[in-house]
Amino acid sequence: MTPAGPKQIIPVALLNVASRSPVVAELWKPITEKNLADWEVLWAPETAGQLKVLHQAGIERRLWPQSRKWDWRQKQEAFRGRLDNQSYAVMQGGETQAMMIVDLSARARLDEQVRQHLVYIDFLEAAPWNRRTLTGGQPRFAGAGSILLGAAIELSLEQGFKGRIGLHSLPQSNDFYANACGMCDLGADENYSNLRYFEMTPEIAAKFLKKGA
Repeated sequence: MTPAGPKQIIPVALLNVASRSPVVAELWKPITEKNLADWEVLWAPETAGQLKVLHQAGIERRLWPQSRKWDWRQKQEAFRGRLDNQSYAVMQGGETQAMMIVDLSARARLDEQVRQHLVYIDFLEAAPWNRRTLTGGQPRFAGAGSILLGAAIELSLEQGFKGRIGLHSLPQSNDFYANACGMCDLGADENYSNLRYFEMTPEIAAKFLKKGA
């Protein structure tokens, strides 16, 4: 039996970092068996190789990729069939470049929009070859994380949440969400492993989408 494909495919573009040129890609909704197989067969060995290089270079473990223990198959199974969760993947060249799972049941915390509905990003991760490494390795493609954030904003708009999104960030991504995305930093959340919580207002969301247009 052929595995089920995505229900929705949207054309997007990634940046080839080496050539500094755009490449055609696709945004898939939801995550499929193909994406999970890529995580097992492609992502896991690449991550293991990167960890070996970091270990040999004497890089402290606290600086290693903090999503290295994530199990995407387990995460997808945990959320499968739940109407308040949706998932996305970015595809290019027949390979999964990034994945995201979101929750539609969360509420905002920022004073100006407290208790209002938003799209909460449970998990977002780029393929290991798309991350800049501590040993000088350059990413293959850039832009996958921004594509997924844009998808979360668009979903928020579709749901009538006006573009509001929120997430807890792994420490290595704090700078990306605060500076590249312009999200509001609400500080460390003692109820969520002291990860910093970020939120986006409708105004920030509109600017983010305009920048990516």
